Amino acid sequence: MRPTGVVISVVIPTLNEQTQIGRALECTRVPGVERIVVDANSSDGTSQTARFLRAEKVIQALPGRAHQMDAGYREATGEVVLFLHADTRLEPGWSEAVLRALDDASVAGGAFELRFDAAGILYRWIERGVSLRSRLGGLPYGDQALFVRKRLLDRAGGIEPVPIFEDLDLVSLIKRGGRLALLRERAWTSARRYARNGLLRQVLRNNAALAGYLLDVERGRIARWYRRRPAA
Repeated sequence: MRPTGVVISVVIPTLNEQTQIGRALECTRVPGVERIVVDANSSDGTSQTARFLRAEKVIQALPGRAHQMDAGYREATGEVVLFLHADTRLEPGWSEAVLRALDDASVAGGAFELRFDAAGILYRWIERGVSLRSRLGGLPYGDQALFVRKRLLDRAGGIEPVPIFEDLDLVSLIKRGGRLALLRERAWTSARRYARNGLLRQVLRNNAALAGYLLDVERGRIARWYRRRPAA
C-alpha cells in the first residue's frame, strides 16, 4: 500500500516564467504531490501566477538554478524530490511511474524520456540523441525531470551552488546512491532555446559545454561561454 500524504515534492525553479509556469503546475496537480515554486525575484508576476494556480508553496531564492533547487529541496516534505523546469510538462501517470520505479530499493532516482513541443524531423533526431546519451551514457539532463530519494540529498547536504551542470551533479549523486531509472514516460519541454539560438547551433553549444564538463573545465568558465547569446 502506498503511503498517504505528500510522497513526491516537485520543485520548479522560475525566473520570469509567467507565461510558462501553468504547464508545469497543471500537470503536477495530483494527489500525494506538493508543488514548490522557487522564484528568483521575477519581474513579470510569476510568483503571483503560481499562487493563483494554487502551488502549495511559493518561495524566493537567489538567482541560479542550483540555488533555487537547493532552496526548494529544503522546503520539501515528500520522500521523493522531482526537479521540473517551468516550461516542461509531464504526461498523465507520471507520479505512478516514479513510484513504481522506486518500489525497487536499488533505484535511487531517475529521469523521463525527452520530447520537444515542436514539429520537425531535426527535433526528432535530437530526441533520439538524448535517448542514446541517457541510456548508453547514463547522462540525462535537467529538462528530463530528474527525481531522487530525498534522503540522498539530505546525506549530501543538498545541492551545491555551482554555476552550471547542477543537473549532472545530481545524476552523479543518484548513481552513487544506487541505480538510475530511465522511464519510458515522457517529459514534454519547450524548444524555445533552439528556436531562439538556431537549432543546429544550440546542439553544438550543448555538446561543447558537455565536453568541457567531462574534461573538468572550470564551471564558471563554461557558464560564461554558454550563456553568451550567439550572434544573430
